[in-house]
Amino acid sequence: MKNKTTSWGKVAGWYDELLEGGDTYQEKVILPNLTRLLQPKQGMRILDLACGQGYFSRAFAAKGAAVTGADISPELIKKAEEHSPKEIHYLVASADKLTGLKEKSFDAITIVLALQNIQNLDGTFAECRRVLDTGGRLHLVLNHPAFRIPKKSEWGFDEKKQTQYRRVDAYLSESQAEIEMAPGKKGGPTTVSFHRPLQLYVKALAKNGFAVTRFEEWISHRTSEAGPRALAETRARKEIPLFLFLEATQARPL
Repeated sequence: MKNKTTSWGKVAGWYDELLEGGDTYQEKVILPNLTRLLQPKQGMRILDLACGQGYFSRAFAAKGAAVTGADISPELIKKAEEHSPKEIHYLVASADKLTGLKEKSFDAITIVLALQNIQNLDGTFAECRRVLDTGGRLHLVLNHPAFRIPKKSEWGFDEKKQTQYRRVDAYLSESQAEIEMAPGKKGGPTTVSFHRPLQLYVKALAKNGFAVTRFEEWISHRTSEAGPRALAETRARKEIPLFLFLEATQARPL
């Protein structure tokens, strides 16, 4: 694949306002579940990779963890530093080239809703392996790759059956698509989203010495307004997950 820029720096202000506005998937779904599984605590060394404006970094630090946040976008790192206590260390770095970080310096790494914007998956997992201490855990949150394929999946409604369904036109093939970074603002900046089937993530983890040790699927917290399709929408929302969580642990020496 041709290398393309995937940084969200051009919409740093919009993205910052979105995450800080409340009632987001990050606040209502991802953060409580990730906190439950990660269990950040006093002295735990966490790398929040592709940290954006530091939303999750701050939450982990509030639990007493020693947090480092890294992102390829200088604009987002600036926003993160503005929001965060000085105890959190931030740096501008590509996920596949963490040259400013030492080997075996973290107990856990989180990558939240960012792998779909990272082209060099293998290099990213190799760097995660390098900077994780022995027995360290890698926590990944993805847009569910089986149901959310950019420009190749969509919601549909069967009037006869009164059923809302998810249409998937392609899954096993890797693909990439340009996505508007601020939906509703036509002509604005775009980013590249990479679709990969689930098996590719698992194979790339195994190649870099990780084993999947936990797997969860998370649904939306939202409810439909009263209407003729509300029941079907609620049922579909509970049956078709939005997000996939993977925990990977160092399995063997390379």
